[in-house]
Amino acid sequence: MLITFEELRKIKHQLPTGSISKIAEELALPEQTVRNYFGAKKYEEGGAVVDIHVQPGPSGGVIEIDNPEIIELAKNMITNSSQ
Repeated sequence: MLITFEELRKIKHQLPTGSISKIAEELALPEQTVRNYFGAKKYEEGGAVVDIHVQPGPSGGVIEIDNPEIIELAKNMITNSSQ
């Protein structure tokens, strides 16, 4: 899956409060790993490297996502919160 960094951050900013915790719990991941997926870079605080690859370019570049589970959960949470 390809997405721009700008689009990825937009999704993160649309998430309802507490969504990072819910995603982490559902996927049995540390919260910091989920934050790193959305652009954070705090690996020393329990966050793992996530399955994304950044291709530099305008507006943050393009992100290649190997495993879209986190982004799909995030999109579902955004959809469900607006209903």
